[in-house]
Order: sequence, then C-alpha cells, then structure tokens
Amino acid sequence: MNNTPTSAAPKIRLKDMTKSFGPKSVLTGVSLDISPGESVVVIGGSGTGKSVMLKCILGIMEPDAGVVEVDGEKVIGLSPVKRDAVNAKFGMLFQGGALFDSLPVWENVAFGLMARNRRMSRDEARTHAVESLAKVGLTPDVADLAPSELSGGMQKRVGLARAIASKPDIIFFDEPTTGLDPIMADVINDLIITCVRDLKITALSITHDMHSARKIGDRIAMLHEGKLIWIGPAADVDKTDNPFVQQFVHGRAEGPIKMQVRR
Repeated sequence: MNNTPTSAAPKIRLKDMTKSFGPKSVLTGVSLDISPGESVVVIGGSGTGKSVMLKCILGIMEPDAGVVEVDGEKVIGLSPVKRDAVNAKFGMLFQGGALFDSLPVWENVAFGLMARNRRMSRDEARTHAVESLAKVGLTPDVADLAPSELSGGMQKRVGLARAIASKPDIIFFDEPTTGLDPIMADVINDLIITCVRDLKITALSITHDMHSARKIGDRIAMLHEGKLIWIGPAADVDKTDNPFVQQFVHGRAEGPIKMQVRR
C-alpha cells in the first residue's frame, strides 16, 4: 500500500460537492483528491454523508453542486452511454454482499462481465470467475455452490471476487467487514490489501471499523455533519488532537467540541 499520495493527477477528484434532501443538508462543500493506486478510507458516524458521497461518485445520485471527476473527466450529467463507460472502470464490494441467491457463485462473480460482454461464452465467463475466486482464496469447487451454502465470510470473498473480476481501475468498499467476526474481518482486510496492491487498483472505502480503516487505508478522512473535518495518513489518526476524530476513534471527547477542519 502507498504511504503518501503521489504527485500524479488525481484518479478521483471531488471539489466543493454539496447534496441536500429538502431542508436537510447532507454534504457541504466536500473536496477530496485520491491519487492513482492510493487507498483512502472515509470514516464517520451514521448519517454523516458517507454513503451519499459514494453514490454521487457512482452516479446513483447527482450532487446539487460541485465537481466529481474520474481520470480528469467531469462525470456529473453524462449521457447514459458515457456514464456506462465511466462505470466500467469501477468495482464494488457491497456491505451486504448483494449476491443473487438464484445464481451459483460463479455466475454471481461473472455477472458484470457477461453483462458488459454479450459475446462472452458461459464457459469463458466461468473460467474468469474461477480465476477471480482463486485470488480471494476460494477453490474451484465453490463455483457451483449457491450463495446460501456459504458462510458470511465466504460470501464477502465472493463479493470481492466479483468486484475484481472485470479488472477495474477503481474499487469501492462499503463497510467491508460489517457482520464478520474479528478473525474473518482481518482475513477480508488482508485480501483487500493484496488485491489493491497486486492489481494496482485505486480504492475508496467507507467504514465504521477503525481496525480496518487503519489497516487498509493509506489515508483516512473523516466526515462530520457533511464536512470533511480531518484528512491525513492512516498512521496519524490516533495522534490528531481533533476532538471529533478522537471521539470517534476512542469513543470519548477531549474537552469541549468545536467544529474545526484539520488537514
């Protein structure tokens, strides 16, 4: 994993992004650059805007104002065809796995591949799926099982295999260790590190799990009340005197809390 962002142009750039739902402001002037090959983790309490930020990057939602760029291209308001081209660069590990119970494991893994390449045969797709499963430590015999036959940890691995199957440039992790015991959570953390490193992928994760954040992130950013109030190297998250970060990380506040932005 990288320790510091590179001087290369950002793989993802958010600039002054805002989003409201009626009178409720969810994101307020969020700006963040993520360098190629970097792993950034966004932390914050429930309702602070993490998922909304992610959905705006993915094109599921449109921000009310601001800029979202991928590889230097503004991606807000693109035509469906151009948006599909941008989304082809993305892989996603969903919080709940989001596997299709009606499909065997290999078809879950190859689902995006077959959707994007209608000419791909089922045999070819299965081969790609088995190769992706191997990268997350699953043997070929798992390919024909139903998701319901797998443990929660194995389902997470299948979700990760699906996320990397199309060899994306960018991968998003939505609460990747939620619902897992500490041992399996650490297995998933190690797999994330290995996949991001070996496949040279840029990663953006959102999580409440501070052990995971420290381990998989090159940098950590904290969202609070719709603002990024702290951004820094993962190693510095326990050293900052920002009271919001201290309260979130350690479960306590040091003195009176006043809004501040620390870089």
